Amino acid sequence: AQFVADKLNTDISRINLRQGDTDELAKGGGTGGSRSIPLGGVSAARAGEDLATKMRKIAADELETAEADIELADGEARVVGTDRKVSFADIAKAANSADDVTGMGEFVQEEATYPNGTHICEVEIDPDTGMLEIARYTIVDDFGATVNPLLLAGQVHGGVVQGLGQALTEETVFSEDGQLVTASFMDYTMPRADLTPFIDFETRNVPSTTNAMGIKGAGEAGTIGAAPAAMNAVTDALNRAYGIGHIEMPATPLRIWQTIQDHRAA
Repeated sequence: AQFVADKLNTDISRINLRQGDTDELAKGGGTGGSRSIPLGGVSAARAGEDLATKMRKIAADELETAEADIELADGEARVVGTDRKVSFADIAKAANSADDVTGMGEFVQEEATYPNGTHICEVEIDPDTGMLEIARYTIVDDFGATVNPLLLAGQVHGGVVQGLGQALTEETVFSEDGQLVTASFMDYTMPRADLTPFIDFETRNVPSTTNAMGIKGAGEAGTIGAAPAAMNAVTDALNRAYGIGHIEMPATPLRIWQTIQDHRAA
């Protein structure tokens, strides 16, 4: 929506986004693999450009001027330097067919786009209880050209929390007779606010060279970095204090406490 609004030079509130509707879109591979922005974003931008070109052509016919003299702004097509204008709605009414006001955009990326980043997790462990506190969490990422900084930060923060849950709390447990013990949120421990630290996040972006907009994906960056960073921090703490070099995921308080006790008893 942001890309299309930019190409039409209009407010984003005028753009309605339909997702997952195969009646409306002939081609589509779904969301995944950190490719929504690098592929879908570029395609949307091209569709916006195509639609803008068609709208300027219709507006030029309606206003009896050259296409080069038409500018799109605030839901209107205007003749530059005059007060002559026509609304987007009137352009749609003047179109001979739906195709005349339909923009299409397609982008085939021949080379992969790779974001880069570093996650640093610092933890403190109480050896008597196995309780763990994340003292500090720092991220520096390279996502190429940033499209929406607020949504980007939210995506990364949410992914980090998901990764911390995988590393420190979440576990599927079965009884000896094969019954699922962690069948509800009473037993399956999701990450909570008391586990989540303040996340110090910044970007050092280098535009991608594999697409015209310089974009790199960010969808998986938080989760992929968080789980190993957290587990490495736990292992480092246990190794420094006791020489313990390995602990299984998830590093729950019970598992940390039991690992320490087993080491002491060995």
